[in-house]
Order: sequence, then C-alpha cells, then structure tokens
Amino acid sequence: MAMALVEAAIVIYLRAIYYADDPLRIFPLRLLSNEHLLLEFAREAATLAMLLAVAATGTTGCRRRFAAFVFLFGVWDLAYYGWLRLFVGWPLSWLEWDLLFLIPWPWLGPWISAALVALLFAAWGGYALVIERDPVFDRWSVALFCSGALFVLGAFLAPAWPQLLEGREAVAGFVPNSFAWGVYATGLLGMIAGLVRSALRTRS
Repeated sequence: MAMALVEAAIVIYLRAIYYADDPLRIFPLRLLSNEHLLLEFAREAATLAMLLAVAATGTTGCRRRFAAFVFLFGVWDLAYYGWLRLFVGWPLSWLEWDLLFLIPWPWLGPWISAALVALLFAAWGGYALVIERDPVFDRWSVALFCSGALFVLGAFLAPAWPQLLEGREAVAGFVPNSFAWGVYATGLLGMIAGLVRSALRTRS
C-alpha cells in the first residue's frame, strides 16, 4: 500500500505536467517525451521486480510464492486507485477509462476492469496464504487461468493496437470509445475458474 502511494504520487505529478488544464481527464491521450516514456517503462519494470522480490523472500515454495505475488499485486493495484481517489478525486465514475500499463504497448480499459482483476488476485492470494495447505495447479487449473489471462490481456491491449500500427505519433489525441467486455468477461471467468479449482484441490 505504501508503494501504491508512491506510484499514485508519480502519476499525479505526470498529470500535472501533461494535463495541466484538467488533470482528471487523460483522454485525448498526450504523448510522453522520449525521456519520460523510457523512465515510465523502467518504473513499471521496477514495480514488478519489487513485487516479485517481496513474494520470493516472504514465503517458500513455488505455489505460495505465486499466491504471495498475486496477493501483493492485487493489494497494490487496489490501493493505487484508492490513493488517487483520496488525493485528486479520480476516478470520476465506475467506467472511467484509464491508461493501465505501458509494457509492451499501452493497456487501455475502464479502471474497474483492472480493479476487478486486482480484487480477484488479492482475495485468492490472501486465501491461499492463510490456509495451511498449498493450492494444487493441475492441467485444467493452469489451462483455465492462462487462457483467461490471455483473453483479459487481449481486451486491454486491443484498443490502442490500430493506432500503434500507424506509428507512435498516431496515439496522440486517441480517445477510446469501446471496450471488449465480452472478451474481458470470458477471460475473467476463466481466471476465476482456474484459481477456484486450484484452491479446492489443496495438499498438505
């Protein structure tokens, strides 16, 4: 949660620089400078490295480390939106669009779509860490979770793809107008099914 506050502060500063006229509206998109874009790539990679490091050192075993990582990821993402709401009053609505991530190209979607994934991760990861038995990822659990994750990822990456085909400059001024809710919902249900199946198939 503390790291989420640091990230929220950085985003607030970036909005003050690039959206000084209205920091609560990030669409139409405005391009970051090359230096700031590179720094943002590095910051996002560093965030993942920190989450992985805490998960790896906080517990033992591959299954529990995975549970720790998704728990940390979920809490971090939910806290990030909580800090933004507290300090600047954003998001303004449940379906407010957000620039979710930048690696390998912009992830776009309503913030609630990312928050629901984070809620799933925090709930399942917390449960898996509290119980004394490790979750079991059989073939079906892995297939359901991974295929679901690909569907969700596709829904996030799809909005910016047509603009990127025209070049980076085409992203400037982009305003998303539709989100693949069907693809996203299918993916989210697959992820839920995979994680629930793994939680039900535990071992001492």
